[in-house]
Amino acid sequence: MSSDPMVVVGGGVVGLSVAHYLTSAGVAVEVVERSALGSGASWGNAGWVCLSHSAPVPAPGVTRFALRSLGKPDSPLYLRPPVDSSFLVWLWRMWRSSTRAGFRHGYEAVTALNAPTFDLFDQLASDGVQTTLRRPGMVHAFLSAAEARHHLDVQRSMADGNYAMPSGVTLGPDAALLDPALSPRVQASYLVEGEGVVDPVRLVESLARAVRNAGGQVRENVAVNGFSGGDRVRVVHTSEGDLRCSGVVVAAGMWSQRLLASLGVRLSMQAGKGYSFTVDLDPAPRHALYFGDRRVVASPMNGSTRIAGTMELSGNNRKLDWRRVVAIAKASRHYLGAWFDDPDDLPRRIRDPWVGGRPFLADGLPVIDRTPKHDNVFVATGHGMLGVTLGPATGKALAEYYLSGRRPSVLEPFRFR
Repeated sequence: MSSDPMVVVGGGVVGLSVAHYLTSAGVAVEVVERSALGSGASWGNAGWVCLSHSAPVPAPGVTRFALRSLGKPDSPLYLRPPVDSSFLVWLWRMWRSSTRAGFRHGYEAVTALNAPTFDLFDQLASDGVQTTLRRPGMVHAFLSAAEARHHLDVQRSMADGNYAMPSGVTLGPDAALLDPALSPRVQASYLVEGEGVVDPVRLVESLARAVRNAGGQVRENVAVNGFSGGDRVRVVHTSEGDLRCSGVVVAAGMWSQRLLASLGVRLSMQAGKGYSFTVDLDPAPRHALYFGDRRVVASPMNGSTRIAGTMELSGNNRKLDWRRVVAIAKASRHYLGAWFDDPDDLPRRIRDPWVGGRPFLADGLPVIDRTPKHDNVFVATGHGMLGVTLGPATGKALAEYYLSGRRPSVLEPFRFR
């Protein structure tokens, strides 16, 4: 066996989880991250670790909803198409995936991969990783009782006994009592017990320490420019010189598309841009909160509250549209009360406004596979909004694939397609 390291390209939750499981098995690993660790989609997300939100984005009606959002920057799903034919092809493929059968297939695939997630987080903690995981549960809050019942019915039908869901919805004045941060305007709610929240930045930092402590190397601010070696990649070309390798794992989020193209491997992804910011609320939420009518979320994090939301399809860029921040803040007021008086107050009330491109394939499922053209190149990307939740499960399954040479059955739905 080669003494050269396995090079993992990407220092987010997914890439570092892969690196952790490989180093734990005695594999020499070098992680290469083009920026700071966790600076991509891992940095500003809501930090959810959950079983009940395993649905792929493509679902019946979602494409029609996206088209209706054209020119509406306050819409939860905002479509501002770039002048790019590949985007139109991707959108057409998403429409083709947005059937009931496709939705159920995707939900079942992610649910199966997600099944050991909390056990894996417990094992990470036993291994010394400071996961920061807490499991306060998730409150789903609605302004409409009908919307709450519909959402719960869908979740219960898709859960299919794989995780516990409540039997009914709390209505009227009692609905706002499920969490102290909720406004009296909330008219319906339910609690999914056991769902978790992490601080994604601290999780990434601790995973990196675990990799280093196991003998792995982690390089930040090093860009990968290409590969060479034919059917078996032997060299990774970086901004700091060439790295010899025994193999490669591409887990670089949206950058994975460009890296794979340099190997002649086509992967059609779009950046689903999400926004978040941090605010101090009194009272602060005790649970993870999902505001179902507006598709905005809130998470208790380090004594503050991170509010996040939206799906913006406007190309692979990090341009922050302040109108989207304002739209999220306004939507949250329906559920959290008047925590600000006027949008002009927001610059002094919020901290760390963030936008990041979450990698999405047209069918909403990640690719966790070996590339069709190379014996020693593996890919773990396209996790969309589920990178934190699915990071450990992805890392363990992909490490098993590499070590055994056999694809675990749970990865069958996540082949190249």
